[in-house]
Amino acid sequence: MAEAKKIPQRSELPAECTWNTADIYPTDQAWEEEFQAVQAGIPVLAGYAGRLGESAQTLFDYLTLCDKTAEQVTRLYQYASLRQDEDTRNGTYQALAGKGTSLWVELSSATAFDTPELLKLSRETLERFYAEKPELALYRRFFTVLQDKKEHTLSDGEEKLLAAAGEMAQAPDEIFSKFSNADLTFPDALDKDGHPLPLSDATYVTYEMSEDRELRRSAYERMYDTLGSFKNTAAALLDAEAKKRRFFSAARKYESPLAAAVASNRVPPEVYRNLVDTVNANLDKLHRYVRLRRKLLGVDQLHMYDIYAPMVSGASKVIPFEEAKAIVYDALAPMGEQYRAIIREGLDNRWIDVYENVGKRSGGYMSGVVTHPYILLNHKDDLDSMFTLAHEMGHAVHSYLSNKTQPIVYRDYVIFVAEVASTCNEALLMEHLLGKTTDKKERAWLLNHFLEQFKGTLYRQTMFAEFELRMGELNTQGVPLTAELLCAEYKALNAKYFGPDMVTDDRIALEWARIPHFYYNYYVYQYATGYSAAIALSRRILKEGAPAVKDMLEFLSGGRSKDPIDLLRGAGVDMASPKPIQDALDLFDSLLDEMEALTAD
Repeated sequence: MAEAKKIPQRSELPAECTWNTADIYPTDQAWEEEFQAVQAGIPVLAGYAGRLGESAQTLFDYLTLCDKTAEQVTRLYQYASLRQDEDTRNGTYQALAGKGTSLWVELSSATAFDTPELLKLSRETLERFYAEKPELALYRRFFTVLQDKKEHTLSDGEEKLLAAAGEMAQAPDEIFSKFSNADLTFPDALDKDGHPLPLSDATYVTYEMSEDRELRRSAYERMYDTLGSFKNTAAALLDAEAKKRRFFSAARKYESPLAAAVASNRVPPEVYRNLVDTVNANLDKLHRYVRLRRKLLGVDQLHMYDIYAPMVSGASKVIPFEEAKAIVYDALAPMGEQYRAIIREGLDNRWIDVYENVGKRSGGYMSGVVTHPYILLNHKDDLDSMFTLAHEMGHAVHSYLSNKTQPIVYRDYVIFVAEVASTCNEALLMEHLLGKTTDKKERAWLLNHFLEQFKGTLYRQTMFAEFELRMGELNTQGVPLTAELLCAEYKALNAKYFGPDMVTDDRIALEWARIPHFYYNYYVYQYATGYSAAIALSRRILKEGAPAVKDMLEFLSGGRSKDPIDLLRGAGVDMASPKPIQDALDLFDSLLDEMEALTAD
């Protein structure tokens, strides 16, 4: 029996394959020194309490100092978080991340007075202040957005109490992260020859994409059998997360946790419900996809461990990271040289942590550090990993341009628009690959991946969003989220989405226990809305060229300077309407037509 492939230790990775956090702080000692300096400065902000209306200069001084301090705290936290994610078992960086979180709470508590106090400033007072201190006009939009929160803002003391509770409120997410990434281990999966392969959250998806059905089945069963042993713990964490959302939304007088969550991004709740309703109205297309998958795999019964397997056999390619970098760079040529120059800088200057190591956080993400963006990958030398690279580089350019273009107060951007930037890159990459192939089998292989993007991003993320919505509704009704209830709800939802040609078993009913996004407060729906918008924008870029690119770059540079719906309208897509979602689903239908034709014989 072959020896199981070992996941390397962090120390065994070459430096050029890791991100360079020294660009943020050259040493941990430098981090500690800035931490102490920032912490010592926080009482200065607290000293402005009761003074914000005394003069234009005082108000301006407070707002600029608050922005600067928040940026420093963000940088401290981001560094600690990046270092912790390199190896989640490392106690040193667990401690630094904890200190970073505590500093955020300290800052929030010290400045909790400001929102109620700022809301007391009349429009007349603000206009007088703008005239006296023209630089203060920078904050006009800030005050407009703030006024919209007036009915959800509490007294000074209540605000301070809620801010102080912020650290405790992070507990469900933090515990789940430690449980999932550091403590939870799985038995080896076995391939068709009985060879053991190390099973982790990161390797699981790779195995599920294998053409070896026995490996897929083994990984699936061992993943969910292990999770099943901890289902009550996982349910208690998710129940705590739901209760936290209900508490904070009720405290701030929102009609529901969903309304509170989307309000933070200035997105109407109808956008969330439009997505769920539109996708539900098009589940027949997903059922058609499942039937095609069952036919092409040639199986009597299609199981959930078959849902990621390639429908086109023998066409997969090994794509080393260096090759993936070159292909992604070429694919993004339609975005113009300004855009690609940022891509090149990131690829060549250690913005990216490339490979899995023992204890490393699973998945992939981009952290928008002001110094420059950072990208975490767990690259597997396959097509999916190349698309992940394109995706995260889209986030990176978005962050880079917003940080360079916008003042601190509007520098950040909301998640609702973030997924548009990243997924547009994926769409351009797919069009690039399809345009370069003349081989029928390779085209079918690429179409397989395109269909997978629709299934995994538009349909599946909407299924997650619907589950999250249901979880919130049940909690609001006072129903405890037990493991039995969560499994029953999830199993029924899975059966609805994937249809009669899919075997929905008791193991997939446990999938909710491994999804980190359920701790991100109605975050996941934005993958699906973002994908729909990205499909529309990528087609505009390819059709119109320079004018569309100009609008896209302005969108990527926009930060929080406008509401997200307005930023997207400027780029050429209206997400207040179900139309982009329906258009994307219609494209999915046409891709199914082509796939059926290519594989008819």
